[in-house]
Amino acid sequence: MISHFRRYIISGLLVWIPIITTIFVIKFIVDMLSKSLVLLPTPLQPDKLFGFHVPGIGVVLTLVIIVLTGMFAANFFGQKLVSYSERLMARIPLVRPIYTGVKQVTETLFKPGGQSFRKVLLVEFPRQGVWSIAFQTGEANQEIETLIGSEERVVTFFIPTTPNPTSGFLMMAPKSKIKELDISVDQALKFVISLGVVQPTSSSIMTKTEDIP
Repeated sequence: MISHFRRYIISGLLVWIPIITTIFVIKFIVDMLSKSLVLLPTPLQPDKLFGFHVPGIGVVLTLVIIVLTGMFAANFFGQKLVSYSERLMARIPLVRPIYTGVKQVTETLFKPGGQSFRKVLLVEFPRQGVWSIAFQTGEANQEIETLIGSEERVVTFFIPTTPNPTSGFLMMAPKSKIKELDISVDQALKFVISLGVVQPTSSSIMTKTEDIP
């Protein structure tokens, strides 16, 4: 009787935990995007215009602003204005390191053709003979390669922690010391977050080292 009761509890948790977590994450994102409404003058805010609250309008407004900004930044005059504003931000002492750092990280992650977080690696960590999942973030510069004494390209990679992949370790190693996994980033993240329970499909796992650019 007790074993059946325990099984029912576990089955119920397996149903409700993903649902509640998904709702919580979506609500968090929607609430965060809805805060864009506070940037509007009070008379122009939807609640004041319509006389009642319109759920999700903040999300729509944020997406519209992002799309319009992208359209403007893509044309000639927009590029000139963005370039001018970047030069202006680079001259402000306190703002310069923050803005420049965030911009470089953003361009690295979202720029088409970039290699950051596009490849899943298998590296020996935290000691030899023990392997961890990692994500390639780029390549070390020539100075680092010289100091390390490596005659081959040195790859930089991020090793996420489990079950929270937003924290982890930034590591560097010669190309020959790491292996590339032929699996998607999504599959690797699911593997990390699930503590290894959700395995990538066996047919897609092929380690290779020669394809790392």
